[in-house]
Amino acid sequence: MTSGSARLVVQTWLGTRLVILLVAFYLAVVEGRALPDMFDNWDVSHFLAIAEQGYIGTDVAFFPGWPLLLRLVSLTGLPAWLGGVLLALVASGLAAWALYRLGGPPAAIAWLLAPTAIFTVVPYTESLFCAAAFWAWDRALAKQWWPAAALAAVAASVRVSGVFLILALAVLAWNQGGRRWPRLAWLLVPTAVVVGYASYLWQLTGSWTAWYDAQATGWARGLTWPWVSFQHTLDAAAPGSYANYPEWSWMFRVELVAMVIGLVVTIYALAKRRWAEGAWVGVQVAAFSISYWFMSVPRAMLLWFPLWIDLGRGLAGRTKPRPWRAAMLGALAVVALALQAVWAWLFFSGRWAG
Repeated sequence: MTSGSARLVVQTWLGTRLVILLVAFYLAVVEGRALPDMFDNWDVSHFLAIAEQGYIGTDVAFFPGWPLLLRLVSLTGLPAWLGGVLLALVASGLAAWALYRLGGPPAAIAWLLAPTAIFTVVPYTESLFCAAAFWAWDRALAKQWWPAAALAAVAASVRVSGVFLILALAVLAWNQGGRRWPRLAWLLVPTAVVVGYASYLWQLTGSWTAWYDAQATGWARGLTWPWVSFQHTLDAAAPGSYANYPEWSWMFRVELVAMVIGLVVTIYALAKRRWAEGAWVGVQVAAFSISYWFMSVPRAMLLWFPLWIDLGRGLAGRTKPRPWRAAMLGALAVVALALQAVWAWLFFSGRWAG
């Protein structure tokens, strides 16, 4: 890591976090919104409730790792929401560092400029999951499978995407040749985390499908044929579908775009014979396609490190930057920051931000 490129990544991390936090302070000053209330929107309220009182009702749809961390932070005297913000900020830096190692400065910068970066600042699971998953991939590429397994276990403790990570790491382990079974055996560690949570829910609810039932009941994520899910999303994206919440239709349109991007990234990775990366993105796209409708896909794009690596490389080019390219990249950065500000405004003002 050269000092110049490292400095640019750090500056991007600081700049993007600052833009998002400035939106929060703007709303606090202009509209009189309290900071705790702005950071406690949507899933954050579920995480904080679990951290405070344990699982109740459909809250079992959320894996326990993140609420447990929030509870531990609150024991220090910090408000849980503030501790979650600090943890997310640190974890987003670690994720960017891992992406730097995987794809160079352009990959890390592209990820930091993602429009949905708000979810790497507020107390959501994205920052911690990305940090653990990206570093797990980095260690697996280096054939250091015991730290890869440990990091994958951390990722599997915070969200169901850990299941997809285990599958993709299994493909990577198999394709590395040589003695495959010892590498695959290490993946029993993160698998045990998933099985452990399922067993806990069985003891708590008496059902092995408690997690799925909570997702279907609380978030309309019941199993649906892909073409039916696509039609439901089209209907929701149609103008005027939600007269009282106009941003909802726009968000569903973004969901459609995100699914197309996921398909393109998957096909491109498979065409390049990057089987494990194709599996990592493809299995997530497949999972989203069999829900009632496409939901939370733009947020999940933060997890798709092959997207940010390829995007960064494509924008940076292979030759020495020319003035027109520098101007184009600068304009794209401004647009990205503007989109980040819009997404932050949606979230902090209590509107649906995906």
